[in-house]
Amino acid sequence: MKYSVVIPVYNEEANIKELFARIKPTMDNLNEEYEVIFVNDGSTDGTRKMLEELSPITVVNFRKNFGQTAALDAGIKQATGEFVITLDGDLQNPPEEIPKLIQKQKEGYDVVSGWRKNRQDTFDKHLISRGANSLRKIFINEGIHDSGCTLKIYRRECFADLNLYGEIHRFIPGILNWQGYKIGEVEVQHDPRKHGETKYKSSRILKGLVDMIGVWFWRKYSSRPLHLFGGTGIIFTMAGCIMLLVLAVLRIMKLMSLAESIWPLISILLILVGIQLFVSGLLAEIMVKNYYNNNRTPYNIKSVIKK
Repeated sequence: MKYSVVIPVYNEEANIKELFARIKPTMDNLNEEYEVIFVNDGSTDGTRKMLEELSPITVVNFRKNFGQTAALDAGIKQATGEFVITLDGDLQNPPEEIPKLIQKQKEGYDVVSGWRKNRQDTFDKHLISRGANSLRKIFINEGIHDSGCTLKIYRRECFADLNLYGEIHRFIPGILNWQGYKIGEVEVQHDPRKHGETKYKSSRILKGLVDMIGVWFWRKYSSRPLHLFGGTGIIFTMAGCIMLLVLAVLRIMKLMSLAESIWPLISILLILVGIQLFVSGLLAEIMVKNYYNNNRTPYNIKSVIKK
């Protein structure tokens, strides 16, 4: 299998048939063996029924809605192609742009991301996206303009040791860049949504920010969290001890009365916080070791249907 096309969908019954009708001739024209994998992310409308009418495809049905990241992870793990192509199921990522990604990938890139230079989104969504991109450049900086674009092509080996969770799908290029993969980008068309409702909610902003910080932490301290927590804890503890020592000297020399002073309490607080941080670092070390030996997934597949 040369290409696996993975599409996560959630309540996209009005877009499914047109999307598949456009994917099929685009992929047929490549004259390469391919498969199309739809991940039904717990849709509550007629999406599943629409998918049952399409062929040849693979359908992964979730028991409930687990989110786009989980859907992408399930589809990628189901894929058997040498290259994995991902795109949204809302027709805003035109399937006809896939050959552009493939052509760019042939220049030697492990990952090629679409760049929605002229985005067809509402003003508020566009503004939020620009702010998120600015933050992403500070924390991650993978060297591309539009990491959030789902339209991408990856070499299959990119996902050999990569598990997706939370809202982390936006940061896949950054994670792969840190691992030494070559990341490329190409301008792609972005169409306005014609049917259905956007799944982009304000709550995803906070989740995305938290995951961004988590990715940054994982990059720097995934194998050595004790360096961060333990080091900070030692600094706090030493500051508290030094402050107590200074206060003791001042008290012995009768230069300062500690009867009504708050500084001894602050010193003890610094020491306690330092000890707490150090212990947190030790616990984080244990959890990291458990993580690397844990292959559980944060979603539940009800069925996999191949037609």
